[in-house]
Amino acid sequence: MIKILHNGNCSKSNAALEYLAQNNIPFEIIDIIKDPLSVLEIKTVLKKLGKDVSYIIRATDKLYTDNFVGKQLSDEAWIEVLSKNPSLIQRPILIKGSEAILGRPLENVKSFVENN
Repeated sequence: MIKILHNGNCSKSNAALEYLAQNNIPFEIIDIIKDPLSVLEIKTVLKKLGKDVSYIIRATDKLYTDNFVGKQLSDEAWIEVLSKNPSLIQRPILIKGSEAILGRPLENVKSFVENN
């Protein structure tokens, strides 16, 4: 089953859910706003993505532009920031087994579903 790290206020995240539902693909929603990821969970997601933390930071988010532009933080510090500020995490992120992808654009979701 696919797990989807989701923010209900995100159009890309909602589009991914809609695609999965319309294609009868079983999924589990993990609402990262209502139930923020722990530091360990973020590290696990990054390992499955095969990326470093900068890949999942939403640098266009107002919280980021107001508070973090130009700050030089370590990866560990960024992971801590993301665990306390889940709106800064790119979404949706789809996870199945040991693999994960950033589900934007929607074509990434389609490709992930077809190949997993």
